[in-house]
Amino acid sequence: MSDSVLPVGAVQAAGTTRAAGGERRVITQRSLNDDILRLIDRPGPVWIAAFALDLVVLLIGALALRNEIVLGLGVGGWTRPVMWASYITNFVFWVGIAHCGTLVSAILFLFRSHFRRAVYRVAEAMTVFGVLTAGIFPLIHVGRPWFGYWLFPYPSQRQLWPNFRSPLEWDVFAVTTYLTLSSVFFVVGLIPDVAAARDRAKNRVLRTLYTVMAFGWTGGNGQWRHFYGAYLYFAALCTPLVLSVHSVVSWDFAMSQNAGWHNTIFAPYFVAGAIFSGVAFVINLLIVMRRVFRLEHLVTLDHMEKLSKLVLLTSTIVAYSYLSEFFMAWYGPSNAERDVFLFRYFGHFWWASWIMFTCNVILPLALWFKPVRRNMAVLFVLMLFVNVGMWFERFVIIVTSLARSFEPYVWDVNYRLSWTEAAVTAGAFAWFFMFFLVFVKVLPAFSIAELKETLPVPKRRQP
Repeated sequence: MSDSVLPVGAVQAAGTTRAAGGERRVITQRSLNDDILRLIDRPGPVWIAAFALDLVVLLIGALALRNEIVLGLGVGGWTRPVMWASYITNFVFWVGIAHCGTLVSAILFLFRSHFRRAVYRVAEAMTVFGVLTAGIFPLIHVGRPWFGYWLFPYPSQRQLWPNFRSPLEWDVFAVTTYLTLSSVFFVVGLIPDVAAARDRAKNRVLRTLYTVMAFGWTGGNGQWRHFYGAYLYFAALCTPLVLSVHSVVSWDFAMSQNAGWHNTIFAPYFVAGAIFSGVAFVINLLIVMRRVFRLEHLVTLDHMEKLSKLVLLTSTIVAYSYLSEFFMAWYGPSNAERDVFLFRYFGHFWWASWIMFTCNVILPLALWFKPVRRNMAVLFVLMLFVNVGMWFERFVIIVTSLARSFEPYVWDVNYRLSWTEAAVTAGAFAWFFMFFLVFVKVLPAFSIAELKETLPVPKRRQP
């Protein structure tokens, strides 16, 4: 969408917004294009330094993974019965991170929540890259990632038919479906803004890329009508995925008989936790981007405050889930269940459980106060703690239940996070940020078309 091609009903309007420091800044249709498309300019020193550091961490993670493939899974520090450990923890964590994009872009779009317009593109990109990161860990976990295609039920001369009762098989279908639909949804939403980038691009390679991704967009009324129809269709199609995908991931645990896992609350509990961690993660990304690229007039404190309220809401749901688990373990007839929950908070891994509870339940209580929600430095640190707590939540669920099974002879407290697992985990974060840093410099990170709809229409002068 070029400067002269606007959505149906849009005019060359001007609006004002209050930027950081309290000054008011005038936003026009042309300045909006300039503010967003200048992110695609040549990389600056901050971006180059961040990308170089990211590649170094990614290389360390790749070397650790190579070491594990050559020497075997034993270098990962796994001991029976704790055989899932950090890799499945990372898998569940990144699938949860990916849920924010579908929530913000699809569900809030259907509910006509206009504050999403300034933040949903970042959340959508985070969804796609989060799923790409999550998909690595089941392949690592099986030990022979080059045979990962065996998980798909396709006819072959080897007659390999996966066991459809295996949770690993459920994850294959859940993750691939989520990745396919979220990627299509992401690309469709980019079309008008990629066309705007195409009209300004000077680099021949980027212009070719934008021309392909714009699908012949010219901004005509018929194109806008079909675009919004398709966007509405994909939003409605993606909305059930928020509930279904992480519910399937939770059934990896809930369908087993292990104490601490066999619980009907896991599906809503995991979905709320996924939204909780995903929104916290996107807040962290937006705080950095609005500060580095000076976009405080587009992503305002009001946007950040509303996202913070969503974090507060999901925090209360997660806290209720924790308390519900405690109550049912105490009230229920299973001694093994009661023993697992006592072991979580007062046993060998007590430190991980209390980190989880503090970061996910106690610290988010500060969001009840408006000054905290509107202080970007405090909010950034608080959201970091939330994601630390959500990583440890998955760690606690997996490790403590496996280490404290029904029979005392299999109890184990010898599991330690090895340097190989730590390096692969750090490499996963670097893998995600590699995609995200490239995205920021190649594609419009904010929706030009939808932000223009928020500008007020000036009153016509009477003749």
